[in-house]
Amino acid sequence: MVPVAGDIRVASVTETDVERVAQLAAEVWWHHYPAIISAAQIEYMLKQRYDAALIRAELARRDLWWDKLEVGNTMVAFGSCFAADAATVKLDKLYVHPAHQRKGYGGLLIGHVCDRARLQGCSRVVLAVNKNNRSAIAAYLKNGFTVLESTAKDIGGGFVMDDYVMVRPV
Repeated sequence: MVPVAGDIRVASVTETDVERVAQLAAEVWWHHYPAIISAAQIEYMLKQRYDAALIRAELARRDLWWDKLEVGNTMVAFGSCFAADAATVKLDKLYVHPAHQRKGYGGLLIGHVCDRARLQGCSRVVLAVNKNNRSAIAAYLKNGFTVLESTAKDIGGGFVMDDYVMVRPV
């Protein structure tokens, strides 16, 4: 566990956190994404990305990391990243509870991922963000990311992720 400031800590997600991660993901997604993607796609992606068995399997991997940000004893944000290649860590997930946004917690997690990338010998962090997710794009730009390219990826179920790939040197 890494104390950040006062009662704010970043720590690795553990088996006992899995259900809370899934619950927090659902809270964030249902608050934020209905204006961006359909309810059917939200349900599909939550099931695809936040199934407890999937998270537990990812926790066992050595090349993939899940972190949580706690204020006091409450998880208010989480992220996950993985080694995409020898030079790149991909920030795959980063979510902050709506009541705790705009307090710098996302930036703290980004900094943590950048530190991890450097420790892995990587020179950059990449991520994908929905092209219509203006608030997230603004946050990533504020934290040193730039748009690298535009992509559209079929994720199954009749859904497409229409994203910007963003990159930040570490």
